[in-house]
Amino acid sequence: MGADEHGGRTITSRIPARLDRLPWSRWHWTIVIGLGTVWILDGLEVTVVGNIASRLSEPGSGLPISSSQVTGTAAALYVAGACIGALFWGRLTDRFGRKRLFMITLAVYLAATALTSLSFAPWWFFLFRFLTGFGIGGEYAAINSAIDELIPAQYRGRVDLVINGSFWLGAIGGSLLSIVALNTDFLAKDVGWRLTFALGVVLGLVILLVRRNVPESPRWLLIHGREREAEDVVSSIERRVEAEKGERLPEPEGELVIRQRGSVTFLEIARTVFGAYRRRAVLGFSLFIGQAFLYNAITFGFGAILTTFFDVPTGDTGYYFVVIAVGNFLGPLLLGKLFDTVGRRVMISSTYLLSGVLLFVTAWLFGRGSLSAGTLTACWCVVLFFASAGASSAYLTVSEIFPMETRAMSIAFFYALGTAAGGISGPLLFADLTGTGKVSDTVLAFQIGAGLMCAAGLVAALLAVNAERRSLEDVATPLSAKASA
Repeated sequence: MGADEHGGRTITSRIPARLDRLPWSRWHWTIVIGLGTVWILDGLEVTVVGNIASRLSEPGSGLPISSSQVTGTAAALYVAGACIGALFWGRLTDRFGRKRLFMITLAVYLAATALTSLSFAPWWFFLFRFLTGFGIGGEYAAINSAIDELIPAQYRGRVDLVINGSFWLGAIGGSLLSIVALNTDFLAKDVGWRLTFALGVVLGLVILLVRRNVPESPRWLLIHGREREAEDVVSSIERRVEAEKGERLPEPEGELVIRQRGSVTFLEIARTVFGAYRRRAVLGFSLFIGQAFLYNAITFGFGAILTTFFDVPTGDTGYYFVVIAVGNFLGPLLLGKLFDTVGRRVMISSTYLLSGVLLFVTAWLFGRGSLSAGTLTACWCVVLFFASAGASSAYLTVSEIFPMETRAMSIAFFYALGTAAGGISGPLLFADLTGTGKVSDTVLAFQIGAGLMCAAGLVAALLAVNAERRSLEDVATPLSAKASA
């Protein structure tokens, strides 16, 4: 250890290698539950709002608002809040650490959700949908950073995909919950929808308690001059894993020489992402724009499609959405391992292209009038089986292909710009298209989403990084890494 010509201490560490050589253990499950389960909350939020849109617009709901305002304006504000929140909290995550921020962002999310349940006017509902998104945007940056830096390299792909895919477990819960909430035999019109938000708060509080046991990222501690703390965290993890497995861990292979430093400036992040890694930047944008438009533009309005074109009662849309949500979760769950074995490039490109092509077919069948509510749901289930794995891989991709010092900000940046392009304009456009009641307009929306998914798949085929089973430091050399003499 010593000081270099710039005044920063230079140290040699095996901490990344020690984390990557760990076998899967109960401790890793703690990380998955403590960090990954917040996506269940997000799925619960988005699905509930989509399914209760028609009920909120009915007289007696306690909120004078139209269905298009819920699925259009409120949905767009939620996504806008998530984009701004990702950038705001992402910067703080890289500067102040993963643990501090993933506790704060969850608290913001919980408070905003609780206040949404008290909505009495459209402006209040809009404000707290925005602030709920503001909190969840920060979660995306802080959580994906922490997960990738704590999970061993050989499991990183499948774990990241399943965690991001767990959004759809929340969607299943939200759909089932909306069935009960919209049933006026059980709950009054102005009570049921409020209780759905309150339940999300309760679930979030449980997650907050579990999350307290998740440590700070040793990789972040190491680079920020806190190597003693990093050593203590890793040693504690190793002792727990050895006690569980009943044998000593193998010696780690490889070491990292770094010059410890403070926070990275925005200018340095921009130079890194758009200079040294410009091809990866194009990849990140493509993946996020494709998946964001498909999901935010189309999934938000699925309930409206069922009620408008197939006369499905408002209270029954949740049943159909459960089927779609199951397909979405099964995609990352069943295909996730292949991202670590077959490889990133093949799996990312194929899931994007397959989902896009299948969506084109669905649009064609819908336009011909060949689909019923049931068969449309079946088609969507197949499309989203592949699309969900692809969408989850977008988060995985941008969290592992850029240097550690820029990780949270990179996730935030690509999420914000990609989601702004597809997630803000998407719901607004789609609400207008489905609102016309014309089949051709809805077909057009499907085709736009399908085209963007296919385009992103082609980009992935050319530019995807073969990051499977590789250390994060090998995939993208840290900015603080000291060049060999």
